[in-house]
Amino acid sequence: MNLTRRNALTSGAGTLALGSLAGCLSDGGGDQTGFDSGYAAFFALADWSQAIAGEEADIENPVEYGQLGHGWEPDGDLPREVASTSAFVYLDTPEFSWAQDLAETLDSDYENVAAIDALNGLKSQMLERGHDHEHNETEGEHSEDDEVHNETEGEHHDDEQEHNETEDEHHDDEHNDEAESASQLDPHVWVDPVLAQEMVDTIAAGFAEIDPENSETFEANAADYTERLAALDAAYQQLVEDADGSTVVLASHSSFAYVEDRYDFDIHTVAGISPDATPSPSEIAGTLDLVDDNGIDVILYDRFESDRLATTIVDNTTASEAVPITAGAGTTSEWAKEGVGFIEQMQEVTIPAFRRALGAE
Repeated sequence: MNLTRRNALTSGAGTLALGSLAGCLSDGGGDQTGFDSGYAAFFALADWSQAIAGEEADIENPVEYGQLGHGWEPDGDLPREVASTSAFVYLDTPEFSWAQDLAETLDSDYENVAAIDALNGLKSQMLERGHDHEHNETEGEHSEDDEVHNETEGEHHDDEQEHNETEDEHHDDEHNDEAESASQLDPHVWVDPVLAQEMVDTIAAGFAEIDPENSETFEANAADYTERLAALDAAYQQLVEDADGSTVVLASHSSFAYVEDRYDFDIHTVAGISPDATPSPSEIAGTLDLVDDNGIDVILYDRFESDRLATTIVDNTTASEAVPITAGAGTTSEWAKEGVGFIEQMQEVTIPAFRRALGAE
């Protein structure tokens, strides 16, 4: 496995903030031997990483209780804290731009800290933003005026096109293509128990490069954890076999497209991929019709987002209840005290919620 080592920082406010600390951080890293601590970009990665590291290292999750890792920004102390450890586990995807910026700072300035991209080797298996595609198709059916406008713009913007083409000659085309491709992919890979097993193996390989003496421990711990993920996969398969329904309504951002693709049932999400996405009135109206037309009784919503939209749908349709679900991107102080990890979130919250929504109880 190759740990990424970049030569330059990307642009953006987050990068500038991190980059401004580079000079100060150079005094905080220092040479390290072995591997006794690290950070991971959000709860699922931190939980997996801790399971892999075992007693050899402590892994920290910088994201506060009750929050998700994407749509979140760190404070100014985090780069210094991460630079004092041996590893930073993250996802190299624009939805976690703060983590990308931090990883690039570490890669370019701190040889003692390994930035481990858990998506390494998985890009070809990542899904495109399926919900955005459906959203655009729906809008296309009702926005002929916009279509004409776009065609007209295309006819009258030759100068702009020529300008863009000239700019492209002064940029790295391959880098731009990669960035554009990444921005079109759904980042929620970790919810798929099958792909999650590959991510766990990638993290274990990264830890082994940092600390070769304990590579067998990391490998064994990863194998134990992937067995638990395989059990989740089996639970999903059993859920589908037991289900009476085939459509679920999720009144939160789209975070389960990989589950939908893997297990072949429909998950209708009202909003887009971002937790900050706001559904339009037409999207909400279409969802209300879908619920009534399909006799859907249970509306799901993310435990870490507001239940307001789910409650609105219940109040205005024949559905009877709103049930929380979690993608494992965050945790709560209560769950932390009780030792509820990613696997437990799936076993005790998410899969039971899907079972209720699909009539598989």
